[in-house]
Amino acid sequence: MSDFRVAVLTVSDTAFKDASADKSGPAIIDILHAHKGFKLASDTTGSTDPFYKIVPDDLDHIRTAVKTWIDQDGGGGGGGGGVDWVITTGGTGFGVRDVTPEAIKVLLDREAPGLVHLLLSASLQHTPLGALSRPVAGTCKNTLIITLPGSPKAVKETLAALFNQDLINHALELVRGGTGENRHILLSGQQSQSFQAVRHHHHHHHGHQIPKPRSVLSHDPSAHVSARHRQSPYELVSFEDAIRLIKDNIQPLETQTLPVDAGLRNHVLAEDIFAPNNTPPRATTSVDGYALRSTDPPAVYQVVSSRNHPIDQPLPSGIIYRINTGGPLPVGTDTVIMVEDTKLVSSFEATDNELEGEEKEVETLVTVPRGENVRAPGSDVRKGDLVLQKGERILSNGGEIGTLAFVGRRETLVYKKPIVAILSTGNEIVDLQTHTTTQEAEWGGIFDTNRPSLRAALEGLGYSVIDLGIVPDKVDDHVAAIQKGIDSADILITTGGTSMGPTDLFKPVIERHFNGTIHFGRVTIKPGKPTTFATIPVAGGVAKPLFALPGNPASALVTFHIFVLPALRKLAGWPSNMLELPRVSAELQSPMSLDPRTEFHRAVLRIEKGGLKAYSTGGQRSSRVASLAGANGFVVVPPLGSNAVRQLEVGANVDVMVIGEIQSVL
Repeated sequence: MSDFRVAVLTVSDTAFKDASADKSGPAIIDILHAHKGFKLASDTTGSTDPFYKIVPDDLDHIRTAVKTWIDQDGGGGGGGGGVDWVITTGGTGFGVRDVTPEAIKVLLDREAPGLVHLLLSASLQHTPLGALSRPVAGTCKNTLIITLPGSPKAVKETLAALFNQDLINHALELVRGGTGENRHILLSGQQSQSFQAVRHHHHHHHGHQIPKPRSVLSHDPSAHVSARHRQSPYELVSFEDAIRLIKDNIQPLETQTLPVDAGLRNHVLAEDIFAPNNTPPRATTSVDGYALRSTDPPAVYQVVSSRNHPIDQPLPSGIIYRINTGGPLPVGTDTVIMVEDTKLVSSFEATDNELEGEEKEVETLVTVPRGENVRAPGSDVRKGDLVLQKGERILSNGGEIGTLAFVGRRETLVYKKPIVAILSTGNEIVDLQTHTTTQEAEWGGIFDTNRPSLRAALEGLGYSVIDLGIVPDKVDDHVAAIQKGIDSADILITTGGTSMGPTDLFKPVIERHFNGTIHFGRVTIKPGKPTTFATIPVAGGVAKPLFALPGNPASALVTFHIFVLPALRKLAGWPSNMLELPRVSAELQSPMSLDPRTEFHRAVLRIEKGGLKAYSTGGQRSSRVASLAGANGFVVVPPLGSNAVRQLEVGANVDVMVIGEIQSVL
């Protein structure tokens, strides 16, 4: 059978004016080239240019372009230069200029609501904003037309659903006039991709599995050990791509209003804070002293204070007003003389009742100019000033809480901090606190290092932790524990069960039982290659994130810092430029060999003469958690390149990811 011929139409006012702005059209073409049996249609000269177009968000332009392709040589159907599949991208949202659905619907002979449902389901697995898309799918003559969203990310997600299990191949064969028999023979010979097969019927009376809007790559845990994968089906992704996938697939949690007190620590503001009034609201003093008029010369003056003179009454001539730092100046005064520039002349005697011991007369020794030692109204903060911005973190040093109190805020809107559920997996793992075996010769299992260390790290960062314990290597136990985790927490962290063993169940349980999406299952880093990041759809169109970290203790802690921590920060509303741990430049004090993968070498950072120095913590084996004892940084060792460099030498300038407080030895 000949290749399927495809035409691509980008609908965008912006891209119509500047073709370089179109990212989605080229992305579609790249995906087509990556799938055998698909090609961009071409004219009689062999040129594909007429079959990739950019038009503005205009009904007539869209319809004309699509009709031209459909009408060429009678449309698709396997002959001439016709088009089997028209893909549009853009103009499917709620914007006033989004008219692609209206332009396409009138061209359709038969609508395809099942494909529309698939497109929406695929989008909703990644973002609740997918509900705002208005896809259209159907046939005109022998051509299938499908409208996709305008963003490159959404294009890739929806096309992945269409190409899953050759769904689109099957649809195009049928549109061409075929029976699809060969496709069914192929499908019937494939291994089951789910715990339970779901069947339905087409109008031509044959049954087959309904394709899911993603690829299920994990092994079937119900199959024999001999049926497991011998090579991981999950693509190796770079560290940078893994971080991007985490950022793209996690959204901040909802907001909440909290009182302004110590409980705000480690939250992120979800609103801008403006000063409701001038601060100070009226002229106040910045020192202890006496308020007077700048025209008052050095002389002996009677003294009054707030005890015997209201500030809203003018100060009589020959009198000065004793005032403490921060106090308001009485009416009629415009300056403050410091205590140090005065001399006591007399004080009240015992016969003066309440004023006994108070200053009666004071001599001023200097002339004080207008405004001296005076804070003018609004000199600290003026009414309407922005004092804290949305996205600012409320640190434990007290500055942000002090600012909120300073402007009179009793409560404020913040992002919710995520609640974290943790669990370990493996029949060989035992709990340190409950295990009773003491005989050295008896195999009693491996003490669970990961839960205690992860809990310490999480609670030290201010997160609430739900400990789900150790989960045996059984599907039902995994399902129950994961369900409890996603029901009770905002994010789930597991350790173990991510490699190639027959009892490594995390990936198949996520994909096959929870209909989750594995965004990456292997990363080109050391340690932590089998680190897995997934999301599980829950009620309300939300997807909860899950991380399956390697079971080796050092790997688990390293990957927690480099992958889980950015996810926690994204959930908590941190600014995008602060999600990853900070990096500093340091001088290497220990040689480090290069590996084909990017390595995060555990190190101690110290401030010494000459600047920051980085020392290796010793052996870096992934099971050696002691390599993290005392570590406050990871030296980011680049992968082996094409040059002859095989090792970073002492004295090299290296990039270090900071995970703890840096100590000075000066």
